[in-house]
Formats: sequence, structure tokens, C-alpha cells
Amino acid sequence: MVKQIVRDVFFLGQKSEPATRDDLQVGRDLQDTLHANRDRCVGMAANMIGVKKNIIIVNIGTVDIVMFNPVLVRGDGIYETEEGCLSLDGVRKTSRYQEIEVEYLDFNWKKQKIKLKDWPAQIAQHEIDHLSGRVI
Repeated sequence: MVKQIVRDVFFLGQKSEPATRDDLQVGRDLQDTLHANRDRCVGMAANMIGVKKNIIIVNIGTVDIVMFNPVLVRGDGIYETEEGCLSLDGVRKTSRYQEIEVEYLDFNWKKQKIKLKDWPAQIAQHEIDHLSGRVI
């Protein structure tokens, strides 16, 4: 189901809780909501649709990956950039890793590990930041 985008900075600034198997529908809602906002969005965190759970979706080119309880386990090559967010107006400066490795659970609740670089890595880091209440 397509959900409304949260723009409340106080809500977005709160830390999310671990996801459970009961939160699989939130992952599907993120898929639907990202698809509905495809023209202006490449990733989302669950708090952007009003759910404080550790769930993100990241577009990696031809596919969107939903990650439950993602953890950034490695990052290399820090660079400075500017980012926008569907939940906020304008852009803000931040630092990102060029290449990252993320561990997460998939829809089957199986542990996965993915290596991302460049734009997909930047998107994933932005969304993981949302889970800790960091708003960029």
C-alpha cells in the first residue's frame, strides 16, 4: 500500500527499533511507496512512512532491495557530497563511503550480505542513517 511521506523532523529524528517477521508488510509498503515516488526518490526508510522499524529500501539500478535490520559492516573511501531527502526540503552536506558492505535480512528472513559502491552505496548509507534518527 502506498503510504504518505512523513515530514515531521522530530519523528524522523527518533531511533528506530529492530524489525521482526511481523513487519514484512512494512517492506511491501516501502516497495509500493517508492514505486509511487520513483520520479523523485531512490530509497526510503520505514520511518519515512511513519513506522519506526529498521527497514529500508534501496534502488541499485534495475532492482529495489528491501533490507530488514541492515548493518553497515564495512566502508572504504570517504568523500564529501550533498544529499536531498523526500521528507525534507533542500540539500545538505555530508560525508559518505565510496564502497560499503551491508548485512541484512531479506523477506525470507535469511541473512544476506551485499557490497555496494558509488550511487547505490550512497543511497544505502542515507537510508541507514534514517534508522538511527540522523536526518540528512
